[in-house]
Amino acid sequence: MAKESKTVKNKDSKAKKKTTQSTTVGYIPNLHNRYLDEVIPRLTKRFSYKNIMEVPKLATISINMGVGDAKVNPKALESAIDELTMISGQKPVVTLSKKDISNFKIRRGFPVGCKVTMRGNRMYDFFERLITVALPRTRDFRGLSFKSFDKRGNFNFGVKEQIIFTEIKENSTIMEVGCGNGSTLIEL
Repeated sequence: MAKESKTVKNKDSKAKKKTTQSTTVGYIPNLHNRYLDEVIPRLTKRFSYKNIMEVPKLATISINMGVGDAKVNPKALESAIDELTMISGQKPVVTLSKKDISNFKIRRGFPVGCKVTMRGNRMYDFFERLITVALPRTRDFRGLSFKSFDKRGNFNFGVKEQIIFTEIKENSTIMEVGCGNGSTLIEL
């Protein structure tokens, strides 16, 4: 009996440790706070959702950048990686071509661009910077099109100039090369 009581005490002490670790509150972005405090209650009331899990939410943000000269000019790919790192705050993954394309003289496995997928607090911070600072800086900005939603609820849009992001300087090497930057917001 003495052995059984010791195991019960150990289980209780472990449970107490777990609860104290999970109750620690860290940094929560402003946009995420606003979503939790204002958006969820309004949407549940308006659409009469029975469960909070029915409310649409932002799951991931993916940023893709294709570099056409990556095969010929490896410095273009390096500068694209540096700029995507500055924009997103994390290091991107180099994307490789999936098949041979003879017109572009690209073979399977050649680097053709880079991509970043953000989740959690970093995603909300980037989204807040995007809608409050970067998009209003776009030339002749008149809003985003509702036609950019696909059948699954994903929203995609492209950015022609990286200069709209405040982290990018005007005399950047990637701007001289003229690569495209397609930002993609996924799973709204």
